[in-house]
Amino acid sequence: MKHTLSVLVEDEAGVLTRIAGLFARRGFNIESLAVGPAEQEGRSRVTMVINGDDRAIEQLTKQLYKLVNIFKVLDITDVPCVERELMLLKVNATSTHRSEIIELAHIFRARVVDVAEDALTLEVVGDPGKIVAIVQVLQKFGIKEIARTGKVALARESKVNTESLKL
Repeated sequence: MKHTLSVLVEDEAGVLTRIAGLFARRGFNIESLAVGPAEQEGRSRVTMVINGDDRAIEQLTKQLYKLVNIFKVLDITDVPCVERELMLLKVNATSTHRSEIIELAHIFRARVVDVAEDALTLEVVGDPGKIVAIVQVLQKFGIKEIARTGKVALARESKVNTESLKL
């Protein structure tokens, strides 16, 4: 099962290396990683997606707390969250398919950020499901390049679980 961990760390050189080393030593692959400044100066938030069972993630969480410069570790997998990811996607766009690609981009609320003679570059922001869906839809035109940020997430203060609303 994929787990999303939100880790509050001291904004200091080497912290990310120690976290990655811990995961590597235990044979875990970090599927997604996003790091940026947090709400307090001198702290950063690391959002990671890791594949593992509940017991393994619990052990990793305990090990993370043993590292210096770790303030808080939360497994927010089952917590109502706002999740977003950014992707830049370069797709083949001949003159015959350009308008269709732009129309599909609008459906997904993607923005065209670069236009070339034979390609379009799109900026897509949304939940990870939206990111996967637009890639699948545009696959038939030929994807030239993709760059993704990795998931960032914050727990919903309202505690509203939007996943249950999708059913």
